[in-house]
Amino acid sequence: MSYNDPYRPGGFGNLPVVTKNILIINVILFVLTMLLQQTQHIDLSKYLGLHYFLAPDFRPHQFITYLFMHGGISHILFNMLGVYIFGQVLEQMWGPKRFLIFYILTGLGAALAQYGIIHFSIGSFVDQLETVQGNLSLESFTAFVNSDEFQLKLYHTDGDFGYMQNFNEIMKDNPSRALSLASQYLIDFKNSFLNSNVIIGASGSLFGLLGAFGMLFPNRLLYLYFFIPVKAKWLVIGYGALELFSGITNRAGDNVAHFAHLGGLFVGLIMVLIWRRDRTQFYG
Repeated sequence: MSYNDPYRPGGFGNLPVVTKNILIINVILFVLTMLLQQTQHIDLSKYLGLHYFLAPDFRPHQFITYLFMHGGISHILFNMLGVYIFGQVLEQMWGPKRFLIFYILTGLGAALAQYGIIHFSIGSFVDQLETVQGNLSLESFTAFVNSDEFQLKLYHTDGDFGYMQNFNEIMKDNPSRALSLASQYLIDFKNSFLNSNVIIGASGSLFGLLGAFGMLFPNRLLYLYFFIPVKAKWLVIGYGALELFSGITNRAGDNVAHFAHLGGLFVGLIMVLIWRRDRTQFYG
């Protein structure tokens, strides 16, 4: 990096207050999540990760808490390294209050963008499921659960409930009980399916920080993979294009929330453009 300006990264002890506390909270929650999973079999993401708003496990506070949850070592290391590099520089410029507002709003923008993608990808399936529930018969149930789309969703969902193992035999001997089991199965499956769509991680806010840094310091050199010098503006454009391409192609097995990244980046760029109109309030 070039250090010809007063805004520069420093050591951990000299970090601005908001950036430092973001790092500390993320690390504490990551360690706590690992400990609770191993010792108590409690998944903290169930309570603090952001669930789809129709999911039984959804709570409003998750729009904030999801930003402090991570799914693995590489996930938290990458995000916290970005917050460490870009966060402290932007907080030095804007001050703690404005920086915190920026961090939270870009995280909300990322969440809403990913909500849109989730709704687009599962909305028609949920409508179909609810139609079967509303006009339930053994024939409609059997056709639905044997469909390719249901089997694909079942594969990615913890929805294999044990009481359905002998369903075919029960259907022959006791159709009334089978219909009751089918009704309960669809309720349980729907809840499990909706709860399986969980958003975690600070990546949306990180992309917001990256976008802001690229706009404010477009020609500052950043080192991609620690060795390749790239100007900040090109890095932002490159990452944005890569996320857009990855989100559109939607490769099998890709669990990265690419449109959440783009949502955070977009909100970050818009906020910088708005704030730059008022030069007296932009710095501080």
